[in-house]
Amino acid sequence: MPKGYKKTAEPIAEPEPEPEPVQEAPPPEPVKKKREVKKLTDKQKLDLKKHMDSVKEGMSATERKSHRMKMMAKMRQGKSIKVAHKEITPA
Repeated sequence: MPKGYKKTAEPIAEPEPEPEPVQEAPPPEPVKKKREVKKLTDKQKLDLKKHMDSVKEGMSATERKSHRMKMMAKMRQGKSIKVAHKEITPA
């Protein structure tokens, strides 16, 4: 070895890179189902109309519409007029 060179230890072996894990295809996203809108039966519509006629006193037009929409939503769930009205109106 020529003068001035230092002896070096054996070269440090670089660690072998770990094999990359095999990536599986991501599971398919669940398909969103559209809500099924249950329509009111003719009897429910008639009952709701009678209810609205009896309740409309003292309500503005927007309050009547809001009350009707809330009642329809409850009735679609299968609740009766009395139960739906009781849940909607404040105690």
